[in-house]
Amino acid sequence: MSLIRAVGIRKVYRSGKRSAAGYAKETLALDNVDLEIRQGEVLALVGPSGCGKSTLLDIIAGLAERDGGEVYLDGKKLEGPGLDRGVVFQGYALFPWKTVLENVAFGLESKGVAKKEREEIARRHIDLVGLTKFEDRYPHELSGGMKQRVAIARALAFDPRILLMDEPFGALDAQTRERLQLELLRIKRDTGKTILFVTHSIDEAVLLADRIAIMTSRPGTIKAIVDVRLPRDREIAEELLRSSGSFIQARDQVWNSLKVEVEKAAELEYQI
Repeated sequence: MSLIRAVGIRKVYRSGKRSAAGYAKETLALDNVDLEIRQGEVLALVGPSGCGKSTLLDIIAGLAERDGGEVYLDGKKLEGPGLDRGVVFQGYALFPWKTVLENVAFGLESKGVAKKEREEIARRHIDLVGLTKFEDRYPHELSGGMKQRVAIARALAFDPRILLMDEPFGALDAQTRERLQLELLRIKRDTGKTILFVTHSIDEAVLLADRIAIMTSRPGTIKAIVDVRLPRDREIAEELLRSSGSFIQARDQVWNSLKVEVEKAAELEYQI
């Protein structure tokens, strides 16, 4: 069943001095993007740099305006941000003056949840991401991986319908990134949340996703959807999974579709 539908999404970036004839420069970032995100799935979004992956996520989140098309949640047209969508960015976006507990409880406070109840909910989600002993710490006292766990707990605490994750592990070292990938699989299993996950890593997309949407070079649109046919409990024997025939087949299928778009994107960058 479809939870989110993006239909005919179009986005133009305008720059330079505006005149009667229009802006000095217009760049078509997204063109006629159609995307369906199914209830309870992890959908990974991959594509070459500059293809509009983050822009599309921001439009679905209600954080960016679009120049055409519509976004629907359960058939209802979306306009602007809302607590039905939780967002996790690459840069953590934590409040440095708030403790872990206060950061996680922030969205609940915005919803008007009473202090005692929001602290109980926040503690439950802090436990979910494995930070029970750190609820009184401040962001500067945490590692990068711990900060990202706090950001995930905060996004989950107000119980959004969908979790939108924009390269959440991209700035982490390789070991921490792999550990958090497995944590996300566990959290997905425990919560059943629907997740849209933007990444540059094909291996990460194959490990985490039920389906992978491949975007073209700019202007970005959806080129293909790859079904990932791997066991649901993927955190079990991960090292065996990554070397399995099914994993390699899915990775090759994504790369074979993506590589021509990467080459096109490189050519566009060179022209600029």
